[in-house]
Amino acid sequence: MKRIVLTGGGTAGHVSPHLGLIPRLQAAGYELHYIGRQPGIEYDIIHAVDGVAYHPISCGKLRRYFSPENFTDVFRVLRGIWQSYRTIRSIKPDVCFSKGGFVSIPVVIAARMNRVPTVCHESDMTPGLANRIAAHFADCVATTFPECAACLGDKGVLTGTPLRCDLFEGSRERGLRLAGFDGRKPVLLVTGGSQGAQAINRCLRQSLGRLLPAMDVLHLCGKGNLDAGLNTQKGYRQFEYLQEPWPDALAAADIVLSRAGANTLSELLAIKKPMLLIPYPLSASRGDQIKNAASFEKQGFAQVLKQEALTPETLSKALGALLESKDTLTAAMALCPVQNGTDAVLKLIEDVQTRRV
Repeated sequence: MKRIVLTGGGTAGHVSPHLGLIPRLQAAGYELHYIGRQPGIEYDIIHAVDGVAYHPISCGKLRRYFSPENFTDVFRVLRGIWQSYRTIRSIKPDVCFSKGGFVSIPVVIAARMNRVPTVCHESDMTPGLANRIAAHFADCVATTFPECAACLGDKGVLTGTPLRCDLFEGSRERGLRLAGFDGRKPVLLVTGGSQGAQAINRCLRQSLGRLLPAMDVLHLCGKGNLDAGLNTQKGYRQFEYLQEPWPDALAAADIVLSRAGANTLSELLAIKKPMLLIPYPLSASRGDQIKNAASFEKQGFAQVLKQEALTPETLSKALGALLESKDTLTAAMALCPVQNGTDAVLKLIEDVQTRRV
């Protein structure tokens, strides 16, 4: 039986693509092991998955600013490398797959020390700090964006992002029933990420008077962000978040308003949903979402509204324009050669093992 070590964490985006790979790896006969933090979001997601052995390690955070913890975190990273080295030496895996995040660095380094071939994956248009470091120890880095593959040189391989198979099993009827809509008007799905997006929430709610005559609005506003005063507003339905019904909500949507996180973009591209993107501004991020959104806009998959220009008037106008041009965007997405990256990443995992034989 082949064995594989999976790693990645810090955010859901560094973990959720594993959920698309795990069933396929199990079907291919792999014994699965995951190395990450405990507690940590990777533990919360992965420990509930049957057939995956979880191995906790210590790790330090990679900060781009001065903090006294930078000094102590060096020792946490070194400890994590040693723990990962011992774990990998014990497991004797055939291959390692890393989805990134600071927890992945000790694992990728330890895999190299144990001569285990490693595939990393980068979802954003430019590699994050963790993957820039890990790339030196990996055999190759799978990417979602062609620009990122080019940036990584010989190690970059354009694959797309692994996606869960249930993403494609959503039902429009179930989604409409969930929202309480009759389907007579187009449906706008609004999502700001797992923690919601305050600027979008606020502006959207101020825009409802302009939007609701033309469309129904299904709003995922993030934990703790429900507005009880809008519970009786016809044509508007709000949830903190959706987990199991997420594919149904996507199936019900005619257009989507979203941030520009790479995993969400990959899902929307794969199921061909016209999107208006409001990326996090530079003041709140390293700028990766701005670049992601620009790439999708250039390829004709999305329209973009910068947060600095976000008002009820500009939002309403942009969503109206999106509704009018949705068929053009859908046609462009249908022609994209890279969508669901699950098969391509699995092939890469097999290929790096063959190269080492």
